[in-house]
Amino acid sequence: MTTSSTFARLACLLQGAALVLAQSTTTAPPSLTITTAVPSATASDSAALASQAALPPKQPWCPSEIFCPGSLLQTVGIADLFPDDKTFADKPTSKPPQEVLATFQNISSSNATYGQIIDFVEQNFAGEGLELQALPLSDFNANPAFLGNVSNPLVKAWSQTVHNIWTQLIRGTNRSTLCSSRSDCESSLIPLNHTFVVPGGRFREQYYWDSYWIVEGLLESELYSIVNDTLQNFMDELDRIGFIPNGGRVYYLDRSQPPLFIQMLSRYVTVTNDTSILSRALPLAEKELKWWRDNRSLNVTSPFTNQTHLVYHYSANPVTLVILLCSDYLTANGPEINPPLNDTQKAALYAELATGAESGWDYTKRWFTDGDNDGSLRNLGVRSLVAIDLNSILYNNHAILAKLYGSSNRTLANTHRSAASALRTAILDLLWDGNKLAFYDFNLATNQRKDFFSVANFYPLWSGIVPDEVARDENAAFGHFASLNLVLNRYNGTYPTTLVDTGLQWDAPNAWAPHQHVVLGALRALPANVSGGALPTPGEGKSTFDLIPSGQLGMAENQLPQQPRVNINDGNFTNTGSGADINALNGTVFNGGNATDGEGWSHRLQRELANRYITSALCSWRATGGSIPGILPRLSDAELNVTQSINNTGNMFEKFSALDVDSAGRGGEYTVQAGFGWTNGVALWIASNYGDQLNAPDCPSLLTTAQGQGQGGTSSARPSAAPAFWVITTMAIGTLLL
Repeated sequence: MTTSSTFARLACLLQGAALVLAQSTTTAPPSLTITTAVPSATASDSAALASQAALPPKQPWCPSEIFCPGSLLQTVGIADLFPDDKTFADKPTSKPPQEVLATFQNISSSNATYGQIIDFVEQNFAGEGLELQALPLSDFNANPAFLGNVSNPLVKAWSQTVHNIWTQLIRGTNRSTLCSSRSDCESSLIPLNHTFVVPGGRFREQYYWDSYWIVEGLLESELYSIVNDTLQNFMDELDRIGFIPNGGRVYYLDRSQPPLFIQMLSRYVTVTNDTSILSRALPLAEKELKWWRDNRSLNVTSPFTNQTHLVYHYSANPVTLVILLCSDYLTANGPEINPPLNDTQKAALYAELATGAESGWDYTKRWFTDGDNDGSLRNLGVRSLVAIDLNSILYNNHAILAKLYGSSNRTLANTHRSAASALRTAILDLLWDGNKLAFYDFNLATNQRKDFFSVANFYPLWSGIVPDEVARDENAAFGHFASLNLVLNRYNGTYPTTLVDTGLQWDAPNAWAPHQHVVLGALRALPANVSGGALPTPGEGKSTFDLIPSGQLGMAENQLPQQPRVNINDGNFTNTGSGADINALNGTVFNGGNATDGEGWSHRLQRELANRYITSALCSWRATGGSIPGILPRLSDAELNVTQSINNTGNMFEKFSALDVDSAGRGGEYTVQAGFGWTNGVALWIASNYGDQLNAPDCPSLLTTAQGQGQGGTSSARPSAAPAFWVITTMAIGTLLL
């Protein structure tokens, strides 16, 4: 059990004593290891569980009495038996569900103890992931054509290694153990009819928005049949469920995720020219858009133009309070909350938490309410925001459908063309600030744009919405991307999700693979007339911060995250302070590839960011034991001991550190995951599209880092083969994680 779990258990014991709440009732398939996590407890087995909140009514979106909100799930959650609360929810029962429920009722009718709950789980549940099986890739090609685009031998060999990782992430439903077709067990799995790719780690089922970047990589790898299977699975869910849930478990049925199905479909048809899929896909694409329109749209009258627009917001809305684990209980019932939250407030809090998960960004300061708040997850206001990314995605969905219908159905093509145009107008009216040259979420509670900058700024251009100022004026175009120039000059890694460090996993210093793809796509969307000039440089005594439009970031330069560096004399980590553009080297940024004559500023930033992404992914993989015989030697045991990776062979992480290219990201309610589907997909897409511009990365030493120009140093946190750190102890959220 992790330290955070121990503290949560003790906190719940103390809280239980203080609160009196109502309690009621063609390669060979890889081997797939089915884990059976064993419950553990630091509290005495005879200790009573903490008091529990009153149970919610039956949730219409979740049919199970075992794996949906109710007495059993709440009791096991409060017991906090596993370091990762997803563990229990993914364990199928080892006995018929009615027998499991009867056994639970016998022990829960009195004051249950930790020992009783541990015994109950061990005796009534099997290994998590048991209903999934690894499958072979019958059409796997070891040498797809995109490798020919990569000129550097090391990057090419590593790209092929990443391509090979697909063989380890292919899954299918194991019909022989499938509980939905039997009466002697039950599980939380939503069974799928077709093969799929899992992200990796704890994410052992198909996920919605992850799949977009997985598909990008699969298309580069020429694995067209698995892309078709992925799309068929989503269409099956649209048929059966009416929308595409967050992931393939029943506890995800209260929410979706960023709606990228239509864009996956378009990419597949464009690459393969397989238009036969459209006869089934187009009606279901209409069904998905209707679900978003019926459940997530609202009309907003602009305070800037007085026009009324149909726009969208993330808005999962559980019926009432749902408690799945101890830390959720403390989030809503902690002793520091004064006055205590009433049931309505608790229900609203859990709706906000679930909505944050629907956004994919769980969690970030971007979602905090404006004005005074205590900086905790009790101050989320996700539902009150017209989100930049969501509306941009839906704009592009309409634009794509208009093209897919074309002349075959002019009526529907025109309908979607009009919807796209209206949404574009709304985005530019409500979300675009022409003075700051950036997009900001619109806050329904204040009827104004939020003053918070994030990588979501680049979603509109990625989706094809280029403001007039950007399309006409090169200075304005660069101003929109000036923060990227700052990141590349000031930090060692890639573009962080935000520029504030809260400890939440969707804030600095974490940088995520999908967003590097979004930023590159936004740069590629710029018209040639505003992207071909030289990269602006700061004046004497200035830094790249001074090139950013006034007020765009909403912070002073000295408030930015600081790039740690190693002090050679004493080995301690020190900060560079403000104005520290430390990564310029020989006319380009460190680990930014080779500058070319006549390169416009947009292409230069693309080249630099592409190289930085490969650097982050490759260096952190090497730092956890990755090697390529004859090309990239394995690090020494002394170096690998730093990352606890002596027995490991390299991890592709779900997120990276913008400060340390040898390191995974950190923070969040679960340990850093390896695998990793969307990271692999973006790596292959970059290798294919920028292969002739990629250089072998210069990875900082895990033992020492020289202090000097371009050697920005490392952070003290290093990736681990099985990361067991970077866990937030006070803000872990099980309702959503699940």
